[in-house]
Amino acid sequence: FSVAVAAGRAQVRQDPSLETTEGSGINISCSHPQIQTNEWIHWYRQLPGHSPELVALTAKAAKELPDNAGQLWVSADRRSSSLWLRRPRRGDAAVYYCAL
Repeated sequence: FSVAVAAGRAQVRQDPSLETTEGSGINISCSHPQIQTNEWIHWYRQLPGHSPELVALTAKAAKELPDNAGQLWVSADRRSSSLWLRRPRRGDAAVYYCAL
């Protein structure tokens, strides 16, 4: 399945699309080099025909996703983050947004 990605604001950058096979882990990266001290990192996904939903957010620490689905990872300088989906299924095909 395909995973589309989109930048939530001009200050974040993501690859336009990624693909994986069902059950094969995928890492969705986001660059946010101008992040401010007080900003949190948000990851959303938007399934076809639905509104965006929050997947994970953090200030700086790595976070496990619900149901052991993967992890949100943040670099030590907070200038990049990535959402790792452990075993994505077809139902996880969506647009994934990174935002501050």
